[in-house]
Amino acid sequence: MNKMKVRIEIDPEVKECEVTIKCSEVGVEVERIQKLLTENSSGFSQISLYKGDSEFFIPLSDILFFETEGGHIRAHTADDEFEVKCRLYELEERLPFYYLRISKSAILNTRKLYSITKNLAGASKIEFQGTYKTVYCSRNYYKALKDMITP
Repeated sequence: MNKMKVRIEIDPEVKECEVTIKCSEVGVEVERIQKLLTENSSGFSQISLYKGDSEFFIPLSDILFFETEGGHIRAHTADDEFEVKCRLYELEERLPFYYLRISKSAILNTRKLYSITKNLAGASKIEFQGTYKTVYCSRNYYKALKDMITP
């Protein structure tokens, strides 16, 4: 998508705000806009996570990544990890636009990414500032990640 035209129509008769996107195809830019609008209208800013019998309410901004491990979904913060009680694809649909699927088994908070060590033959290593934790981006998802984080 090269150019984007934005038009706002003000109508005092409108009871509920509606956003319509007209495009020839749904590309990365349109998906980002859709997720951004959905996030802002839903107010989804924290998530319920579990450790043992305790439920924690963690801000999404604190989550580094989500990954599948041993049949369970785990949410990783800089210094802890929690269990998530839903499937990875369900999380992907609900998370804000700055979260991105980076492999079949992981979703990354792109705002927490510090470095990428590219591996042409396999998965690229992603590191975060202030923690030893790492996650890997598969070759199939690398371009989408680079497109998202590069202006």
